[in-house]
Amino acid sequence: MIRSVDAHVHLWNRATDPQPWIDPVTMAAIDRDFAHGDLERMLDSTGVDVAVVVQSINSAAETRRLLTQPGPRVAGVVGWADLTGDVAAQLDELDAAARRRLVGIRHLVHVDPDPDWLGRPDVGAALDRLAAAGLGFDLVVRSWQLPLAATVAAAHPGVRFVVDHLGGLAEADDDDGWEAGLRELAARPNTCAKISGLAGLVSGGDGTRLRRAVDVALEAFGPERLMYGSDWPLAELGAGPVAWRGAVDELVGELSTAERQAVMSGTASAFYRLGA
Repeated sequence: MIRSVDAHVHLWNRATDPQPWIDPVTMAAIDRDFAHGDLERMLDSTGVDVAVVVQSINSAAETRRLLTQPGPRVAGVVGWADLTGDVAAQLDELDAAARRRLVGIRHLVHVDPDPDWLGRPDVGAALDRLAAAGLGFDLVVRSWQLPLAATVAAAHPGVRFVVDHLGGLAEADDDDGWEAGLRELAARPNTCAKISGLAGLVSGGDGTRLRRAVDVALEAFGPERLMYGSDWPLAELGAGPVAWRGAVDELVGELSTAERQAVMSGTASAFYRLGA
């Protein structure tokens, strides 16, 4: 049995997969490569067994490399596929071992030039094909995109969705609008959420905002639909993964043992079908 899962980490080698979004000035802490050895040390420092590696650029080549270079602490990979193309054919191109490691798909919706990308008919059809293939879809969206995400989740009840980083609270200009959008998404029973991507609120001393965010998520989704993620190495831009893990432990500290286990392992294991 997997005791603990970090549901959101990244690995990259910029020689093969450039990461043009990394600003060497404002993101100096992550302006380097991150490999499996770095991941193992981070997981040891946070007391977590395994991690789900998530794509960081919309690149089939990056996904293939992540799938063909497994590490002992990698439970699965959320890769990228072109959802405006033939998804079934793209999945068929993977060999059997790589296909087993692929546990989900993500597209960088929050930076796509088309603000309505998620609502495109061809994308909707591709989402249904992912469901048929047993794959979930990671939603990385800005807070203002949450209503569209809720509409899409309602239109595709057979698709499993998980919203990363509690729906973009860290970048939200309107926390009330963010809350309304997250609750609207949570009303769709085929959705989950990651408590991730908020380490900057810890280092920024914005504990009240962080407490509200997690309380809203717990009320809207319930522990059985929430999962812990470090968002490492991006967590290094905030308080760091150790401080973030400590903050999450405190935020869920009043939950029952079973509820904490859901957040730290059960939800991620079920959603991504880890060990299946």
